[in-house]
Amino acid sequence: MINIDKQVDYWFGSAFDDFESAKLLIINNRYLHGLFFCHLVIEKAIKAIVVKHTGEIAPRSHNLLYLSEIAGLTYAEEDEIFLGILMKYQLQGRYPDYQPTIPNEEKVNGYLLKTQTLLLWLKQK
Repeated sequence: MINIDKQVDYWFGSAFDDFESAKLLIINNRYLHGLFFCHLVIEKAIKAIVVKHTGEIAPRSHNLLYLSEIAGLTYAEEDEIFLGILMKYQLQGRYPDYQPTIPNEEKVNGYLLKTQTLLLWLKQK
């Protein structure tokens, strides 16, 4: 039997740590890596909710929509679109032949802010 509270604390603690890394990367114009970490932030936060919702270890998946379904989460349409955007950037970190277009600074900063907002929303769940 798993310790649910310990798992939830691990996933959320790691998500908040990774958000700090995402900020540093983006501040230093490392947009692609920063967006990869934005995806990681949301993935870990959703996995915390998966554990809480199912009482089981979160699956080894990076698909935010799949994980959200397991967690019983529903989103506003704009948030669901944002999850799809983030999933583009997690692929590059795992598959170097995949090269997504890197958005401009303003858009990247908007994605960082949206990541923070979504992380805080997920934490409230």
